[in-house]
Amino acid sequence: MADKKKYVLPDLPYAGNALEPHISEGQLVLHHDKHHAAYVNGANAILERLEKARESGSDIDMKATLKELSFQAGGHVLHSLFWQNLAPASKAKKEPEGVLAEVLKKEFGSFERFKKEFTSAAVSTEGSGWAALSWCGMTGRPIIMQIEKHNVNVYPMFRILMLLDVWEHAYYLDYKNERAKFAEAFWNIVNWDEVNRRLEAVIK
Repeated sequence: MADKKKYVLPDLPYAGNALEPHISEGQLVLHHDKHHAAYVNGANAILERLEKARESGSDIDMKATLKELSFQAGGHVLHSLFWQNLAPASKAKKEPEGVLAEVLKKEFGSFERFKKEFTSAAVSTEGSGWAALSWCGMTGRPIIMQIEKHNVNVYPMFRILMLLDVWEHAYYLDYKNERAKFAEAFWNIVNWDEVNRRLEAVIK
């Protein structure tokens, strides 16, 4: 069992203060080092629990265990994607370019309309969750997902292109309960090059 891989917390692709003033260093470091790390540790603990049950031949509550694993692993995967689709404001473009810009204009009519719908999805997510721009391979269209928790309302096989974390732990130090202000600040630090790269990888 020792050679079986486990989940690993990725390093942030920028310095802890790189996203200021839109996300403070204190907020970012707490989010990454504590909250994201907790999902990594939680997912690994479940994998170990499953391995031990298999080794001993003991029964395990599969329904509860797999539900918990989908939550913990989902939290890890979504956060890993989220860090990468952020960039310091000095390096972030105001709008997407290339294929992504064309796809968004075709689907939504304009970038501003996409931005409005995505922001609305983020602000109106019930409880804790995410707004996500995804790609439906069956229709060849971009689709906005409103993910609750880390694992509810996720469309199977849709590839995630961009995420905004709207759990309170993502913004509370900086914005208190004003999620809408955090969602608006997000547009200043989107790594559009990364989002475009993800799209090109899906449709090539």
